[in-house]
Amino acid sequence: MGLDDKIENKGEEVAGKAKEGLGKATDDEQLEAEGKGDQASGHIKQAGEKIKDVFKS
Repeated sequence: MGLDDKIENKGEEVAGKAKEGLGKATDDEQLEAEGKGDQASGHIKQAGEKIKDVFKS
């Protein structure tokens, strides 16, 4: 569960960054905001995984 979740969360961050960049390039504020939201979600999930790792140790 741990490594797969970490990879999935990182993928969400990368996809969000791409979406944000595309939104900026096309002047689509909604797409840009969605990208930022996806990145934030990925960061929060990554933080949760790090906390889990601390308690496993």
